[in-house]
Amino acid sequence: MRVMHAHLRRLFGALVLAAMVAGCASTKSQPPLNIVLLYADDWRHDTLGCAGNPVVKTPRLDALAADGVRFTRNSVTTAICGVSRASLLTGQWMSRHGNRGFAMFATPWSETFPAQLRAHGYWIGHVGKWHNGKFPAEQYDSPASALANGTHWIEQPGITEPGGTRIHVTRKNERDAIDFLRARPSERPFCLTVAFFATHAEDGNKAQYLPQPESMSLYRDVAIPVPATATDSAFRALPPFLATDRNEGRNRWKWRFDTPERYQESMKNYYRLATEVDATCGRVLDELARQGVLDRTLVIFTTDNGYFHGEHGLADKWYPYEESIRVPLIVRDPRMGATTHGTTCDARTLNVDLAPTILAAAGIAPPAGMQGRDIAPLYLGAQHPAWRSEFFYEHPMLTSRDFIPASEAIVSDDGIRQWKYILWPDWAGEPRSEQLFDLARDPREEHDLAVDPAHAAKLEEMRAALARLRAEAR
Repeated sequence: MRVMHAHLRRLFGALVLAAMVAGCASTKSQPPLNIVLLYADDWRHDTLGCAGNPVVKTPRLDALAADGVRFTRNSVTTAICGVSRASLLTGQWMSRHGNRGFAMFATPWSETFPAQLRAHGYWIGHVGKWHNGKFPAEQYDSPASALANGTHWIEQPGITEPGGTRIHVTRKNERDAIDFLRARPSERPFCLTVAFFATHAEDGNKAQYLPQPESMSLYRDVAIPVPATATDSAFRALPPFLATDRNEGRNRWKWRFDTPERYQESMKNYYRLATEVDATCGRVLDELARQGVLDRTLVIFTTDNGYFHGEHGLADKWYPYEESIRVPLIVRDPRMGATTHGTTCDARTLNVDLAPTILAAAGIAPPAGMQGRDIAPLYLGAQHPAWRSEFFYEHPMLTSRDFIPASEAIVSDDGIRQWKYILWPDWAGEPRSEQLFDLARDPREEHDLAVDPAHAAKLEEMRAALARLRAEAR
């Protein structure tokens, strides 16, 4: 009798699992798509060869773009690691999910895209960086040991590497990702997020960027072009509360870019880290192909925020300028027609769009609280759907208004030109607490039009639009 009961329990469990898996299929005739999210750190929109960067070598991601679609105007709604990752998981602006730094967000876990997928039968994995409080290991099918800390080199006894027990963070990300793919149950659809630490700087290390030894020959004989706005005059042209040594973006500029020699060293090592991530992305794709599931897998490559390479005399991210908020987005979707491969899309997509996009690919309706939109109709439909022409950006104050002041912005296409309005609320009433840029004519954001009486009407229009979008983000 006990044997019979055990048999019935196994049979019942198998039937429940089969029902869950069947329930997440987008159609009755097709199996559900697997999902792999390749999520790099501190890559801006042009840290890709296929995006026109003449220096960085990213052959595997370039090939991914050639087999999919690349979104050229993709942005984040908050340009900082923890908040952006919370927006990725929840499909929500910071104003709604409540993570204003690196803590766990307030949105119920059940409303995140991993939780929704898991509830519908997916095998869920996350390897690499987390940055949203304590990692909820019990909510994933991959072990918490897959997480890596905030250094480029990690001491991990038991790991066999040529250098002993030290392993590079990108190499660890790769090993953990491959381990997940090889250990997963073959009968379950799966979703894996590979959250790289690179190219994030190791902030407590004088060298900042520490690639693997075998990468040091890369870019050795290349002179990295210095951005046109990486000048002292561009820094002094910032609002006076930013053009100060109290500004953390300026502090980090001194760590990385304050001399021509340091600029070259930092950027070469930054690009070496990027090329290492590119190679790992390729090996993950190769493993999917080896297992015969690549053509049943939605693959997405993106990053958590952009990055200043010295523009405006700054380093890092946070502020609402283009280098900081625009990030790459590549999608390879098995549902795409052949004519879509290798194309680009200039719709204004956002990081909050990825959660509902992933759920829609699995045939799951998004929770009511998700604020992003499924982007698949932009590349699957015969005609593009009506799409957003504006979006709201927000960033909290960190430490003090001198260190990293709060900022809000709206980026808007009015049908003729592209505009950006920036508000620095911590400095309201002070000179230059508002900024206005005509992005079509001034893509490097060098000419602030907020003080120009000829643009008073546009300034008032953008103020009203910012207030409206701020309310909608809550």
